[in-house]
Amino acid sequence: MPRQFFVGGNFKMNPISRAQKKVIINELNAADLDPNTEVVIAPPSLYLLPLKDILRSDIKVAAQNCYCKTSGAFTGEISPAQLADAGIPYVILGHSERRTLFHETSELVAQKTKAALDGSLSVILCVGETLQEREAGNTTQVVESQLRAVVTVLKESDWSRVVIAYEPVWAIGTGKVATAGQAQEVHAYIREFLSTAVSTAVSENTRIIYGGSVTASNCKELSTQIDVDGFLVGGASLKPEFVDIINVKRN
Repeated sequence: MPRQFFVGGNFKMNPISRAQKKVIINELNAADLDPNTEVVIAPPSLYLLPLKDILRSDIKVAAQNCYCKTSGAFTGEISPAQLADAGIPYVILGHSERRTLFHETSELVAQKTKAALDGSLSVILCVGETLQEREAGNTTQVVESQLRAVVTVLKESDWSRVVIAYEPVWAIGTGKVATAGQAQEVHAYIREFLSTAVSTAVSENTRIIYGGSVTASNCKELSTQIDVDGFLVGGASLKPEFVDIINVKRN
């Protein structure tokens, strides 16, 4: 069965006002979107519920993070159980900004992923290398290490609710973007790794999306690669061009 194309919008710590949030959502609500593409947007946690209430039903909402415990004395955290109870179906985990700025290890990301899946959420799992790691020729080793931590704690059946986002750290918010060939090479490696580390079925069915300065102008060529199943979009998800990225596979 072909993998459904997936486009996620990670708003990060944007926008800074409810009025701006409403403008973004109004544009999405009015847009003509490809019904064959799964669309998920991830606003700041403060906006999750009010945004969900005004968003069209064919776009899903994701949290940008959650913790690995169900409840307790964890100031500032949100649990998978709270997200599930609120009707939030997705969560982004392992984003490079969480790994670098907040020192989240691959092992913690794995624990969070397991907790989210056990709590009935679906996960957008981010992996990717820094510029130094790429220049040292360590891209595949880094990505494999990040994935192996997750493979260790999941059951094979869990992977049906995981979307892997390959986001080279050197391309996030820099204006630099991996070439279509570079993205395809790493996506193919991830798929091969899943085949040996988990199963052929998981390898064939898991969606692997690309993130890192994705725009309307560069997404077309990336979308033609056989192992690129969509995008996790940052800054461009706050702009009208997000609609063009969502519709890149149309026609």
